[in-house]
Amino acid sequence: MPELPKIPWWGGAILAGIGIAGSLPPWGWWPLAFLGMAGWDHLTADVGPATRFIRSFVIAATWLTIAMFWMIDLTLPGFIVAVLAYSAYFGIAGALTPTHRPHRFIVFPIVIVVAELIRWRFPFGGVPLANIALSQVETPIAWTARVGGPYLIIALVALVGLSLRELLTTDNRRLGLLGLAITVGFVGLGIIYPRASDVGELDVAVVQGGGATRTRATGESSSVVLGRHIEATRYLDEQVDLVLWPENVVNPGRFFSVDDASEIIADVAREADATLLTGWFYRVDRADGDGVETVNYQAAHTSDGSQIDRYDKVRIVPFGEFVPLRGLIERFSPDLPNADVRAGTGPAVLDTPEGVIGVAISWEAYFERRTRDAIANDAEVLTNPTNGASFWLTQVHTQQVASNQLRAIEGDRWMLMAGPTGLSAIIDPGGELLQRSDLGERIVMTETIQRREGRTLFSYLGIWPVVLYALAALAITTPLGDLIPRPSRSKADTSSLEAKEASATR
Repeated sequence: MPELPKIPWWGGAILAGIGIAGSLPPWGWWPLAFLGMAGWDHLTADVGPATRFIRSFVIAATWLTIAMFWMIDLTLPGFIVAVLAYSAYFGIAGALTPTHRPHRFIVFPIVIVVAELIRWRFPFGGVPLANIALSQVETPIAWTARVGGPYLIIALVALVGLSLRELLTTDNRRLGLLGLAITVGFVGLGIIYPRASDVGELDVAVVQGGGATRTRATGESSSVVLGRHIEATRYLDEQVDLVLWPENVVNPGRFFSVDDASEIIADVAREADATLLTGWFYRVDRADGDGVETVNYQAAHTSDGSQIDRYDKVRIVPFGEFVPLRGLIERFSPDLPNADVRAGTGPAVLDTPEGVIGVAISWEAYFERRTRDAIANDAEVLTNPTNGASFWLTQVHTQQVASNQLRAIEGDRWMLMAGPTGLSAIIDPGGELLQRSDLGERIVMTETIQRREGRTLFSYLGIWPVVLYALAALAITTPLGDLIPRPSRSKADTSSLEAKEASATR
């Protein structure tokens, strides 16, 4: 049986974590995800649950520290808490995975999926950034999102990693070949499964006003940003049906009122002779009269200038648009919003003369349930107006593009993404990136796309197959994994195992 290089367990754990991080945008070296998973399996296959927890924790902490490093510019305390908490989720996942090889093939992929699923929801509504599914947006495995969404992609990445380790380090290769065959089977299912159908053409324009990144909103900059998008829209030299502006571009305040902004936007829509979707962000009085709050919504104006619909952002950003544990966090990070955004409650769509347009505002693009909500409410096209102007590095921008590629595949819909300073993109239903802007540039991207109707399997079922499979797998394969000692071992066997685990921990 081939021997892997002898390195300390912590060195292997760090390398495995670096591999998973390197497979994600902005680097995108996707084969590293499989190698990272193979290393994870190798490090946790023959040790006890406590050791499995520690090694899995170190792997996850390395991966998340690198891939979420941008977050320190938003909130250093939040970054530290997030990395530690989410790494513990994966530590528990590793501890629950049994050592018996056939059982590991059933349990390990699903506990990794469940750990990801939980961190996408808890605490503070979840943080799905730097998730493993993003590593495969440029590979055939991405097509399986039509069947099982990002959860199936994550499970298959883990399964391929287990299979590679089996093929490279054991003489019994049947499990490894079976794992690869299952993966190929799901890819084929994702390709052939009945999908949405075209119902009509739509000429669209995605507007990016341009400007410096890593900037913060101020009263003076608000009018500058709005002016850039008005001017960029005037670059249009062809007739289109729909114009998409980014999130937060219309920001009434000290320099102009909401009424003034409405008149400006109406004029732009009339001049473009198209339906105009614009992002609004401003303060309002709370309904209970106790202070103020902020609204963040996307409005639809028709070609005659009238506003016909509005979608208020439902999934708001922790530490960016609302501050959990505000009294505690403000002691460590004073650069926080002083008024929380009011979360919306409506369906994620805008009804327009050009059809039903699905909307996932900024952060919502990371949550597959927002675009599933849009498609359940008859969305024919998906949009992601966003504002990445304040983020450091390119991690958030590139991961968001990758998320939108997955959302397009999952729903089998065209996806339009618009950011004020980038990135902006036009993505087809197969997840192919047809156009993408550069950071900071002023650009208007146009394309003839298709309105589509019909639903994929994932848009119907969501997470429920994953949940049911996870419960069944854990029930069938484990007496709580290896957490309960097996009485059939002899005293000599037990002593040998304890010595082996003690040596491995050292």
